[in-house]
Parts: sequence; C-alpha cells; structure tokens
Amino acid sequence: MNKDLINAAEKLGGVLQQIGAKVAAAESCTSGLVSTALGAASDSSSYFTSGFVTYTDGAKHRLLHVSEKTLQVHTAVSEATAREMATGAKEVSGESASIAITGYAGPDGGEDGTPAGTVWFGWGLPDGKVVSLQRHFAGGPEEVVQQAALFSLRHLTELLT
Repeated sequence: MNKDLINAAEKLGGVLQQIGAKVAAAESCTSGLVSTALGAASDSSSYFTSGFVTYTDGAKHRLLHVSEKTLQVHTAVSEATAREMATGAKEVSGESASIAITGYAGPDGGEDGTPAGTVWFGWGLPDGKVVSLQRHFAGGPEEVVQQAALFSLRHLTELLT
C-alpha cells in the first residue's frame, strides 16, 4: 500500500476523530482503493465504517440510490453522479461524511469524448452540504487511480478543517 495514501487516511482520521464524525466511501474508478487505505490506517474503526465499490451504473443505482435519470442524462462520470453517490453513501451508511469518486482511469475515456484521466469527486459533509470537483490526472490507469484516491482523502481533510 502506498505510504502517501496511508498517511493521508490517518490525517483524515485524526480530523474525523476531533470532530466526532465517521466517513463512508463510494468508489467507482478507484475500485476500493480509498476504502483500503482507510481500513489500513491506524485506529480506522473509530472513523471509517463502510465502503461501496459501484463500478457499474446498476450498482450505483441499487447500492447508492443514484437515479437512473441522472445516469442516463449526465452519465456515470459526471458532477451529478458524484454528488448523488456522496449523498447515497451517507444515507445508506448512516455516517456524517462521505467520499465519492467516479471517473475514467483509462486507457480509454468516455463514449461522449471525455478523456481518460477525468475524475469527478463528491464529498458529503457533516453539515449536510455536498461539495463536488472535477480533476484531470495524467498517466496510465494505475497512476490515475492512485492520484484520485490521494486527492479524495486530502481534499476531505481540507474541507473539514
């Protein structure tokens, strides 16, 4: 496991513990890497409860309640989907915070011309807000996944501090 990911997960864990919050993760293109990093971090059971790997549209709909209309109109790799994944992860897990990631790690992008390396993030915050951002990462699929997972952890830490 990448040490930067573990360190980022532990830093986030410290912040979550300070504010008395727990996090759930909803992942698509990262295939559970964020959940793995959170689970491998020290004292993780005090701030991390669940992870959802929802690689397909059907899984996003069934497990996280992303609407079929959102998936049809905006596609799985979109701001709307990332936001609904973040909201769904909070609702299904019952936790106060969430991380959601959906994107094209590569080598191919989307049928709509969206390039590989495009990733949408959603973060569900304890105050009920959902924050979303899009990033483009360079490199092959493995590098994109690593960068996306690291960014998701670091950015939630920033949002909570």
